[in-house]
Amino acid sequence: MISGILIEGLIYGVVILGVFMTFRILNFCDMTVDGAFPMGACILAACLTAHIHPVIALILAFTGGVAAGMFTTLIYTKLRIPDLLAGILVMTILYSINLRIMSNKANVSLIKVNTIFTSLSKMFPSISEEWVIVIFMVIFTAVLTFLLNLFFTTDFGLTMGALGSNPQMVISQGVDPKFIRGAGICIGDGLAALGGALFAMFQGFADVSSGTGVVVSGLASLMLGEFLIHSNKIGWQTFRVILGSILYRGLMYAARRYGSYIHLGPNDLKLITGGLIIVCLIISQANIKSWFKEHLKKPE
Repeated sequence: MISGILIEGLIYGVVILGVFMTFRILNFCDMTVDGAFPMGACILAACLTAHIHPVIALILAFTGGVAAGMFTTLIYTKLRIPDLLAGILVMTILYSINLRIMSNKANVSLIKVNTIFTSLSKMFPSISEEWVIVIFMVIFTAVLTFLLNLFFTTDFGLTMGALGSNPQMVISQGVDPKFIRGAGICIGDGLAALGGALFAMFQGFADVSSGTGVVVSGLASLMLGEFLIHSNKIGWQTFRVILGSILYRGLMYAARRYGSYIHLGPNDLKLITGGLIIVCLIISQANIKSWFKEHLKKPE
């Protein structure tokens, strides 16, 4: 149970880091994630069934997500289509592209092919397969968040952060906002595709419909993390993304396990996700923590 929650939380944490890049850093509503996530899984499946090394397959999956983000950027900047509509258009287009990548198959099994997870399990036979994956994902997400934190300390990363909160200041400095925004969108969708590839390896198959609701669940995880940790430091912000993802997966597991007591089933998970987002928004707008501090302080 715990290992499964950690694995899914860490894998989706990679995806939500991409959502964090676009929605929080750039203030860009990017629905491409719903198409980039299964695209990464489809590219991985096509590569592994063609006997390409799993590491190269992951790199190609990330590259595919970057290409999807670049396409969204071009539609947004060149055709001047709103960000939400541009993402929806690319997400719709990617469904057909993903089918093409998997030779017009909606689902491809990866059980009989060699992956990073199966290779690691063979290297450490004394440890259960799930905990081997947990250890790998902890190291992988730690390195990834470290690299992102390092990136946001560079001049380019600082400019990208400033673009989301104050675009006019970036323009006044003579920097092209289209290029900065496009780079952030490409990185975000690349991370979404990378997470999709990792999830396909974990569950043992790739499916073209696996991206449905990824953005919504990502926003729920993002808001849960923000509720737990309030900080303007980028290190804490990326850490709370991973923490929120794990907490969200734990809540979804609890809903599946104990939801029957209140007449909730697997078909109600989207309802629970939507409810979580609404609750997080209400709490953030009402500033509940400040209310508690004000009303529960000790009388003088």
